[in-house]
Amino acid sequence: MPFFQRKILDFVEDGAKKSRSLDVMKRSAVLGALPIVLLGCHKKVETPKPQPQPVDIITLHTQAVGLETSLPGRIEAYEQAQIRPQVSGVIVSRDFEQGADVKAGQQLYQIYIAPYQAAYDQAKAQLMNAQASAVRARAQLRRYGPLVKAHAVSSQDYDNTLAAARQADAQVAQAKASVEAATVNLNYTHVRAPISGRIGRTLYTAGALVTANQTQPVAVVTRLDPVYVDVNLAASDMLRLKRELASGQIERKGTDAAAVGLRLEDNSEYPQYGKLELSEVTVDPSTGTLVIRAVFENPDHILLPGMFVHAYVREGIDPKGILVPQEAVQRDFKGAPFVMVMDNDHKVHQRSIETVRTIDSSWLVNKGVQAGEKIVVNGLQKILPGAEVSPREVSSGKAE
Repeated sequence: MPFFQRKILDFVEDGAKKSRSLDVMKRSAVLGALPIVLLGCHKKVETPKPQPQPVDIITLHTQAVGLETSLPGRIEAYEQAQIRPQVSGVIVSRDFEQGADVKAGQQLYQIYIAPYQAAYDQAKAQLMNAQASAVRARAQLRRYGPLVKAHAVSSQDYDNTLAAARQADAQVAQAKASVEAATVNLNYTHVRAPISGRIGRTLYTAGALVTANQTQPVAVVTRLDPVYVDVNLAASDMLRLKRELASGQIERKGTDAAAVGLRLEDNSEYPQYGKLELSEVTVDPSTGTLVIRAVFENPDHILLPGMFVHAYVREGIDPKGILVPQEAVQRDFKGAPFVMVMDNDHKVHQRSIETVRTIDSSWLVNKGVQAGEKIVVNGLQKILPGAEVSPREVSSGKAE
């Protein structure tokens, strides 16, 4: 073999050997790193355990709960008279003090009387004239009675005399009516109080011109003792109150009326109890309520028309009532109430409840929870059913 060809073959063999050595080295490096990778796959990453959510809880217990139905209402006047003049004229005097108590029949204003006195005198004179004509006609009729029987006068003359006598009587009656009308107008110049009560302010003084049956009253007299309290009551509550009244559960005032208490705007108690007097005979279909009216004695005039009050009817005492703060009660998508109850493992669970009524800032609950259970009252937005919590006992539904 020539020298040149032998050199080429040696060069090719050396290259193949080097290539095989390089492949062996690569395979060794991969095999050496494989255990490290496998060991890394078996290592677990530990995640931190979430801390329990802090919440405020209370322990439920039974207690004697006074039951009452409280309803907002307004004071209405027992009697109120808007004084309007019945005749036109100029006011010559005002005979009362604004804001004072007046008696029925007491004069309040005096309207200029002279025109009405003159009209009365004229009507009286017309009556006297008619009465004189009637006397003359009746006397002539008495004279014609025997004469017509003796045929001394004609029947036509007698009939004319009879008609004239009757016409004279009619004129007397008409004149009497005119006198009565003039008397009424004359009396209307004395503007009097139709009822007893307290009179308010007035914008009319001496010299003001008033007209008969004008729109604006010259004064308003309001009777303040007693007064009405009108409240709106749901039809279902009305039926319940009737049953409780019939069973004797509700305190009575009188023979058949329920006793009603009153709280004023400053949250003070009115010292006297009233009684339910009447209720509307129809229920408002849009609200499902009807108006009921209570009557209260008001000797000191503490209650004034238009005043906002709360009327309540006491319905006895529940000796084993359970009160749940309103802030602890939530509603599901159907509107049903529920609370979050904590178990012995400090985990919370959703519990449906049945509420009866509100007592101050709490719900009276008759189903769903019982005495001794712990419910969450604060921190509800950050917990879900089954979550573990860090409880803090509070004395009420509000965080301290």
